[in-house]
Amino acid sequence: MDKILPMLKIEKMMVNPCQECTHIVWDETGEAVVIDCGVFYPSERRHLLALLHQNNLKLVHVLLTHAHHDHLYGNDLLWDNFGLLPELHEADSRLMKTHVVQRIKEVYGDKYPYSIPVPDHYLRGGDVIAFGNHQLQVMHTPGHTPGSVVYYCPEEEVAFTGDTLFAMSVGRTDLEGGNEDELQESLKHLSSILPDDTTIYPGHGKKSTIGHEKACNPYLL
Repeated sequence: MDKILPMLKIEKMMVNPCQECTHIVWDETGEAVVIDCGVFYPSERRHLLALLHQNNLKLVHVLLTHAHHDHLYGNDLLWDNFGLLPELHEADSRLMKTHVVQRIKEVYGDKYPYSIPVPDHYLRGGDVIAFGNHQLQVMHTPGHTPGSVVYYCPEEEVAFTGDTLFAMSVGRTDLEGGNEDELQESLKHLSSILPDDTTIYPGHGKKSTIGHEKACNPYLL
C-alpha cells in the first residue's frame, strides 16, 4: 500500500490597502502558522479569526517575511487572541522597532487603530520553524530589506517568498534598508537552491513556480 504523505493546507487572504497576501498554513494535526498577517479592515480581521476557529486550528507561530507595515497590521490581533508575538529575522530588528512606527505615522497619522507587537526573539537563516508534521526552513534573502526571508518547506516543495520574489517581478530596493546588489544575490541563491517544481507564494500577487520564474521573470534571466 502506498504511504499517504501529510499535506499542507494553504489559505491566502488578499488584504489591506496594499493588497498584501496573508497566508494561513496548516496540516492534518491542526497546528498552524500565519505568515505576514496584514489584515487591516475589521471584516478581514473577523474573517481570519473565523477561518482559524472554523478549521479548529491551533496557531503556534506568527511569522514575518520582513518588517514592512503592510505585512504586519494584524499582529496585534493574533497577540490578543493567541498570545503569540511575531517572529522575524534579526537583521530587520531596527526596521521593526523604528521604521515601521515612523512609516505608519506617515501614512495614518494619529488615526492608526492598532498596537504594533514586536518580537521577543529573532530568527536567523538556517533556523527551522516546526508545526504539526511539517517544518519551514528560514532562508535569509536580503535585498528588499536587510532581514527579508523565504520560508521553505522541502517535503511539500512550497516557498513563501514575501517581497523577495513575485510572479514575474521582485520586491523594490528603493525603500528603507533596500539593496539591489543584495537582492540579485538572493535571487541567484533561490533559483539555484529551490527545485523548479517549487510553488512560490509571494507577499503580493498570484502564486507561481521557481521553474516558471527562471524561464520568464526578467529579473531572474
